[in-house]
Amino acid sequence: MSDEPSRRRPGPWRRAAPWLVAGLLLATASLPIAAAVERLPSAPLVGFARGANASAPVTVNLTDTPRFVPHALLGTSNSTLTVLLVNQGSYSHTFTVSRVPHFVLNTSWTPTQLSAWFVANGSLANVSVAPGQEMYANVSLNASVGGDSFEFVSLVPFQFQAGMYGFLNVTNSGPGLLLSENTTDGLQFVPNQLAASPAHYPASVDVLVTNTGSLGHTFTLAAQANYTLSPANFTQYFAAHPPLVSVDVPSGAGLTVWANFTVLAPGVYQYICEVPGHFASGMTGNLYVGVPVPAPPTPPSTAVVATWVLAGSAALLGIGVALAVVASFTGRFPRRPGGGAHGHPPA
Repeated sequence: MSDEPSRRRPGPWRRAAPWLVAGLLLATASLPIAAAVERLPSAPLVGFARGANASAPVTVNLTDTPRFVPHALLGTSNSTLTVLLVNQGSYSHTFTVSRVPHFVLNTSWTPTQLSAWFVANGSLANVSVAPGQEMYANVSLNASVGGDSFEFVSLVPFQFQAGMYGFLNVTNSGPGLLLSENTTDGLQFVPNQLAASPAHYPASVDVLVTNTGSLGHTFTLAAQANYTLSPANFTQYFAAHPPLVSVDVPSGAGLTVWANFTVLAPGVYQYICEVPGHFASGMTGNLYVGVPVPAPPTPPSTAVVATWVLAGSAALLGIGVALAVVASFTGRFPRRPGGGAHGHPPA
């Protein structure tokens, strides 16, 4: 019977320690990768203008909600706007356009009062659409109505009072350059950079502003190019320099309004929201007209540092794994000084 002392079995924590070290080294090696991904610059959103097609018909859906979708239309002076009316519901609707510019009809009127107003003032178009049917409405816009806005409604009793109305905005000249902008409850314009490249000046620009949240906003554009507005000076500035355009963006997700204006020269035009506190919270953007949109700033490169850190971490990881493998067979690392294969002094 051997008189060698029996080998003590290593405790569980001692066996687990190498693997714990290896895990920590693995996490260290992954940190540079995560940091590199986090530092990747995000491209800014830029909305680019497209040319309007004055001859293309516009489709408006009539629903039983009741609503016009969309409820904001764009026309150009000295032209005819063709509207395809699609009744998607089970009730009849009308598309009736007021002849009186900049007049907002009163939703508290009774159906009789509303009909009497149109009898007295006339309409630019009045088309009735049966359930499931389609009809065309041609709206003639003469040269004098540029910059005007006309309300359109459904005259079917109580549909207007329930919200079936919209506005036709007419540009001064056309076709113009079309842009899209969105407002958010986070008090941001998305995108906050718009770009248009007119072929000549003055240039007509039309921005369709859509509310993606529940808060009301404004889209207010500075009259001067290359002038920087601030929350401290914009009130005095607009008192001295009326904005190129200022429209109220209706509260409610999906509601829209057209901002139609004319620019006389190239440059950078700032737009803001004038609702108290919104501009101060960062609700502003820039319209680049005939000038390039600046490239986003390039952050300092960390590629060299990340490569060396990654290489070093990988080396440490290899050492840790090697030690862990040895320890799994010996039960201890480093081994007890002077210990033999069986843990006792050599003969």
